[in-house]
Parts: sequence; C-alpha cells; structure tokens
Amino acid sequence: MSITREALGRDARSSSDVLRIASVPSGHVYVRHLSPAGGDDGVERLPDPHPDDPRRSAEQRWWPPVMLRPEWAETADVDVFHVQFGFDTCTADGLRELVGVLRRRGIPLVVTVHDLRNPHHADRREHDAQLDVLLPSADAVVTLTRGAASEIARRWGIEAVVVPHPHVVDLDLARALRERPSEGPWTVGLHVKSLRASMDPLAILPTLVEEVRATPDARLLVNGHRDVLADGGSRHDAGLAAYLRDAERRGDLELHVHDYLSDDDLWDYLARLDVSVLPYRFGTHSGWLEACRDLGTTVVVPDCGYFADQGPVLTYAMGEGRYDAASLRTALRTARTDPPPPADLDARARQRDEVATAHRELYRRLLR
Repeated sequence: MSITREALGRDARSSSDVLRIASVPSGHVYVRHLSPAGGDDGVERLPDPHPDDPRRSAEQRWWPPVMLRPEWAETADVDVFHVQFGFDTCTADGLRELVGVLRRRGIPLVVTVHDLRNPHHADRREHDAQLDVLLPSADAVVTLTRGAASEIARRWGIEAVVVPHPHVVDLDLARALRERPSEGPWTVGLHVKSLRASMDPLAILPTLVEEVRATPDARLLVNGHRDVLADGGSRHDAGLAAYLRDAERRGDLELHVHDYLSDDDLWDYLARLDVSVLPYRFGTHSGWLEACRDLGTTVVVPDCGYFADQGPVLTYAMGEGRYDAASLRTALRTARTDPPPPADLDARARQRDEVATAHRELYRRLLR
C-alpha cells in the first residue's frame, strides 16, 4: 500500500533524512539490536515514554507501552509505527482505535510477529483477536522464521517478510564467556523462572532426573524465581515446589531459588550450562534460545512452534496434550555426544548489520 503524508501536513522524508520510528518497545533487547552495532544507520527509534509520565523517557521500564495508546499516536512525530511486543495490554477494540489514528494520519504500520500464540495466555482466543486486528491492518508484516511466515500466509493470506532474530548477548561478552575454562560436571539446566502459561516443567522433570542420574559426571540444575517456588510467592506453584524440594533432598538435582537475574548474571548462568532445556507446551519463537546460541550452550526445544527454525538446536516431541519422554532422552544423549555447533559470532555480527539494513529498507519502501 502506498502511504501519503498529506493527512500529516508535511512531505515524506527524503532518502537522506533520518527516519523516526515508533518501535514498540524500543528498550527491548531485540529492538535495540535492530540497529547496527557500528552506529547510526539513519533510523532513529524513539525512546519509550515512561508509563507514569509519557513526557519522560522510560529507560528500562517500558511496560505497559505508552506508544500503543491512541492519544500518544495522535500527536507523535513519527514516520513509521512498528509494533513488536506489548500489545497484549490492549483490547482488540483499543488496537482498532490505534490503527484508525495511524490511518487518519497517514503513518504506515509495521507488525513483527514474534508470537503466534501468546506464551502468557492459557487460552489463545484473546491473542488471536489482537492479531486479527493488527495483521490485516499492517502495511508490512515481519516474522522471524519461514515456518511462522507459512502459518501467517495460511491464516491471514499475508506474505510476511522473514528477517532472522539478531544476537541477544553482547558479542564481546559472549566471546569472553565462551573462552572461560569449563568447570565441574556436564550440566543440564532447566529454568522455571516465573512459570508462563506455556511452560510445563513437571511433565519433563522425571525424564530429566532419570537421564541425568544415568549419565556419568552429569548434574541437573534447576533455577526458579521466588514468586513461583517460595512459600507465599505471588505465583506459587505448590506441586512444582514440592517435587523440586523432594528431588533436591534425594540428590537428584541442584535447586537455586532467587529473584530475577540481571542480564549479566543471566548470561553468566547460561554460559555455565552445557544444555538448556525449554519446557514449553506451546509457543512460537524464543529469545532465550538465541541467547544460548550466542553463548555456545546447546538448546533442547520442543517440536511445537517454530523454535527449531531459528537455528541448530535439538528437539523433542511435546505440545498441548502430548509428550514423548523417549524423544527427550534421545535429545539429551545427542547433546552429550554430538551437540549442534554454536552460533558463529562473526556471522552473528554480520547478521545484525543485515537485519538493520532489511528494516531500514522496509521503512523507506513504505514511505515512497
């Protein structure tokens, strides 16, 4: 669709001008890495307004995203509006109102589909209704994998642009962590963090315990947040907590219960794992997977969603209403004997530049 600027009362920017992008949210690591590591590429992504005072920059706090408020879009000086994350704070009607503002002002809408199924929602209907508003209204749809693009084409008849996920961990830090001498036994990690609706760690824990117990010089390390595993936590899961405590007492695993990790602590933790197992019943893509690949940690993922399309990983059979323990045992044994190669960090650096170029050229095409 050709976009005019007449409703905004000013001409489209020339090819030499800086493009002002409302990228929601700009503070997310994925969005930050849509810019080249080397510096300015002619794209300015506006800082997230502070949720409590939209006149201030949010810095690290962007939730709930102010940019998705129709009243913010009504007056914002932007060339392109790019929705990435955070629209689950909006109703479908609220998104229609936002789209109406953008259409009236002649501002093109880009939507990147990270999630075709919201990992925080046990029921998919609300997320589907939101996508039913955003995707047909978008001037361009982007997604991360060919599998997701195929589903978008099947469900909405829209051809999505496939642009891979850039690196997550700073590449110099990733190199340094990879070069650190390995310590201790071969370590399988399961991170239950704040237990999204998509996660079912209890389904796979018996298999992990049995397989690691039978593997020489191996350990199972489980990390989780206090809100899930501590008594009185806001999202306490008594069954999971009891299982983990019992397994810890038997010596079947090491359990670490803590508050949210800083990025540096998270990268240090992931780099110390040999394998990270994702316990998802449903989902689409994973930034956790990308961080593990940056750090040289083998990732074992379920075959639901499009995790396996993101890069070389190992898979096991798991989805809603199904789980095959034998496939997880096979994946763990392969991770020990023949793991997939880690991401090439030089290639990751080049990929980031390519991803930045793809986005800049997409924005410019929409403004011609």
